[in-house]
Amino acid sequence: MNFNHKSVLLDEVIESLNIKPDGYYVDGTLGGAGHALEVIKRLKGGRLIGIDQDADAIKAATERLIDYKNRVIIVRDNYVNIENILKREGIDKVDGIYVDLGVSSYQLDTADRGFTYRFDAPLDMRMDDRNELKASDIVNNYSEAELFHIIRDYGEDRFAKNIAKHIVEYRNKKKIETTFELVDIIKSAIPMKIQVTGGHPAKRTFQAIRIELNKELEVLKDSIDVMIELLKPGGRLSVITFHSLEDRIVKQAFKKAESPCVCPKKFPVCVCGNKSKGRVITRKAVLPSKEELEENSRAKSAKLRVFEKEV
Repeated sequence: MNFNHKSVLLDEVIESLNIKPDGYYVDGTLGGAGHALEVIKRLKGGRLIGIDQDADAIKAATERLIDYKNRVIIVRDNYVNIENILKREGIDKVDGIYVDLGVSSYQLDTADRGFTYRFDAPLDMRMDDRNELKASDIVNNYSEAELFHIIRDYGEDRFAKNIAKHIVEYRNKKKIETTFELVDIIKSAIPMKIQVTGGHPAKRTFQAIRIELNKELEVLKDSIDVMIELLKPGGRLSVITFHSLEDRIVKQAFKKAESPCVCPKKFPVCVCGNKSKGRVITRKAVLPSKEELEENSRAKSAKLRVFEKEV
């Protein structure tokens, strides 16, 4: 299996973790194990727990890390279950956790996964093929109002209302089954002058459907505080996001973890009892270098934010 994926912000992530040779680390989105390999190389006595819900990623990572199998535990699951995963392995706290929230190049470039508008394929988009719900179920079964809301909120598309309307009109005549069918529907809902100047017209809608299907934002929201709690004192959580919705969630969660006080500003001292969980290391998000952007165009929207557990 050729699970090609250039690890984004690789050096920056490794630096952010302050890796200890005997430490325990979690890769919440193992993918092709690009970040994982560099972490494992720095371990002597430590362990990496690699988590991914994608069967192809698990297979590829297992093959890539075969020479380091005594330093890695690979688990097929969603990182939202990180606490239970660590409990099953008898691990209480870890020295670092990192997640890369991008869709892998392998997933985008494998036509029959149905993630991309570039290839004609069945509308799938599942990160975990054990889930029954597919992208086709969303476009064929969600109400027009529901489609409008996810395309507007998750795709941030100003033509969301018209796209939802066109989807419903089309499916009333025929079930929507392929990526190119959906692309044609979206194109019919967007003015031609916008299609010419605004990038691929289907990009935002495909993103929205993928996020909804895989519950990506809910998983992220439900996981950040848990991951911070699982860190040892001085341990770090590093998160790579790829669009504004994810970045906003991470930024706000880190800020709240650092300054959780809810007392009115006029109070001379804090009486709410909420204590800081640590500090935000990255006051501004870390962005890819010019050199990385030249080598990997898919890194252009990546942002890295880092939180350190209180010592």
